[in-house]
Amino acid sequence: MTQDRRPADIINRTGTPIHVTRLVRLPDGFRLSRFRKSPEFGPRVLFFSGGTALNPLSRAITEYTHNSIHIITPFDSGGSSAKLRGPFDVMGVGDFRSRLMALADQSIKGHMDVFNLLRFRLPRDENPMSLRRRLQAMVDGSDALVSKISDPMKKIIRNHLRYVWEELPGDFDLRGASVGNLVLVGGYLNNAKDIEPVIFLFSQLVGVRGIVRPVVSGNLHLAATLEDGTEVIGQHLLTGKEVEPIRSPVKDLRLVDSLENPTPVISEIDEKIRKLICDADLICYPMGSFYSSVLANFLPKGVGRAVRACGGPKIYVDNAGVDPEAFGMTLIERIERLLSFLETDGDGDTSTSSLLNFVLVDSRAPGGPAMEEIERVRNLGIDVVDADLCTPNGLRMWETERLLPILLSLC
Repeated sequence: MTQDRRPADIINRTGTPIHVTRLVRLPDGFRLSRFRKSPEFGPRVLFFSGGTALNPLSRAITEYTHNSIHIITPFDSGGSSAKLRGPFDVMGVGDFRSRLMALADQSIKGHMDVFNLLRFRLPRDENPMSLRRRLQAMVDGSDALVSKISDPMKKIIRNHLRYVWEELPGDFDLRGASVGNLVLVGGYLNNAKDIEPVIFLFSQLVGVRGIVRPVVSGNLHLAATLEDGTEVIGQHLLTGKEVEPIRSPVKDLRLVDSLENPTPVISEIDEKIRKLICDADLICYPMGSFYSSVLANFLPKGVGRAVRACGGPKIYVDNAGVDPEAFGMTLIERIERLLSFLETDGDGDTSTSSLLNFVLVDSRAPGGPAMEEIERVRNLGIDVVDADLCTPNGLRMWETERLLPILLSLC
């Protein structure tokens, strides 16, 4: 007499991977409740991101999972990051610090004295000598913000700041400098210019509930060629935040080794990043600056192949407001450009379903896509989730409390 084997027995014995299809009602209240009850066992939601657009959602997601993954573009060449990159030969650290702080434990169990120090910026209205004295007081531990912190955390922070202090150029402008950025740069110098252990230590200092990593290490920059032939060298010239927005669509995006002598660079992700992508329960291409925050993550070799190897669903969240970088682009054009960047790093598989399964939009929001355009997306074999996402006051931005449950329900 033979005993019927259950499929699970065979799978466990052979280790054969399978795809499971399930019907989901969005949002899935049962799933959300389960995640919220045990966030330490929550899903591995991976975001390809860069700037601050995702920070509100990042703060909220820690209530549901402590395992979200944030692959960050380290190519920021504006603001306070720009001041640090040249003198210290470091990648842009501002976006790392911003995302780490968004994921930090801000409850009573967290290290709030450390959190308050690392989010502090030196005043913009003080004279240079006064700012240097303030930084020196932080280094020697006499500053009020530093003295509140207990050892060994205080020693670690002071040590990292000391590395910056000792290498600080005499004409360095400290106005508005982020202490968190300075600590990251000091740790970078202290660890032979290896950013990974510094991010790990920073995460421990503020109790980060998630994983934040640069897509690649190294002091690289973004360069773009526009359709009208204009060359844009530097991420800060592309975003429309520090200079006038671009007036021609982006034709080409690439990595270069410097702003002064922009030689194209071929970079590749390491095995740790590849594994993070492959093992994700959900991959999200989120709202944010379309080229510099999202698509720039796909420039290093290996990203597209890792995305294809991930068995979880992939979703693109379109921007609610106007994105200067996506000048002149329709929804279908943005999706086709996203797919083309990922397909460049191919492995022979040309199926759209391995790169993108869902597009999330709100057709009722101001400036939302028309039904004809939504149908064009569906004709690509991509499911469109048309949900009520806009803020109640009608501002052109997504409401985190409406967006997050949909993403988590797909895990």
